[in-house]
Formats: sequence, C-alpha cells, structure tokens
Amino acid sequence: MKHLKIFKWVLISTAVLLMSFSALHKFYLSVSEITYSESDQKLRIVSRIFIDDLDAVLLSRYEIDSKLTTEFEDQMAQYYVEKYLKAKLLLRVNGTVLEYNILGHKVDNDQLVFFMEADFKELENIKSIEVQNEVLMDLFEEQQNIVHLQLKGKKKSLMLIRERSSGLLNF
Repeated sequence: MKHLKIFKWVLISTAVLLMSFSALHKFYLSVSEITYSESDQKLRIVSRIFIDDLDAVLLSRYEIDSKLTTEFEDQMAQYYVEKYLKAKLLLRVNGTVLEYNILGHKVDNDQLVFFMEADFKELENIKSIEVQNEVLMDLFEEQQNIVHLQLKGKKKSLMLIRERSSGLLNF
C-alpha cells in the first residue's frame, strides 16, 4: 500500500513538472495566405508574424531595437522589416522569381499582418508555384511557416521548416 502511494505521488509530481515546462515553451509560427484576384490580375499575399519574434530577429540581424508597434518604434524599423521580408519570403512562378510589393500592415493583437501583392496577368499559364519562406528561421530553430494557397479553384498548403524552407506546388 505504501508503495502505491509513493508511486502515485511520483506520477503526479512528474505530470505537474512536465506540464509546467510545456507552459513555458513558446510556439514559433507564421501563417501566410496567397490568393489570386481576377479583377485586378494580382497575386495577393497576407502574412501573419508575431511582433515580439520580428522584434527579436531585427535586433539579431540588423542590431536595431525596433520596438515595433509602440510609441518608441525606431524610425528605421519599417525599412528593415521590408528588407527582411523581401530577403526571406520568395515566390517563383514556373521557375521565375516573382517580385512583390509590400503594401502595408496592421496590428492584430500580438501579430503584425502584412499585405503584399504581385502583378500577374497569366493565370492560365501557371504550371507551378514555389514558395520559399524562411521568415524567422534564422533565429528560431523550431520556426514553422504555414502557407495556404488558393489558385485556379484549388486549395493547397505547405508546412515549411528550417530543414525544408521551400515547397513546390504544381497545377
């Protein structure tokens, strides 16, 4: 009977300890959606990135204490955010790099939501789209970047990680 009580105590203590560590662990994730607007013939990209993670990568990469979305935001913060996104998020259509413009962003709770678009008039000629999304992977080993693509009536998704930071979708 005494051994059973000790076993239960050890089991409960271990469970509590494991749960406390998992509560401290942060999940590193970004989500991007790519759609096609037939009315203006543009690929639209919407990316959601956690503000504190973006602050951390700007500090690590460019040595800028950006303080994004605060009254103390560095004057150069947006320049470096755009520079970083353009370096880490790439699209290739049929093997050719597709240039995109960052239109702006908005704050949604603890995330920045970026709005981007690229001119693309030849939807019927798309055979493949390759998405390379290395956002935050240079800082966080556990970073996962999910990409949802809706094109030509099809919905496809990619889960990109540091070891496989790009994916090819065929149409």
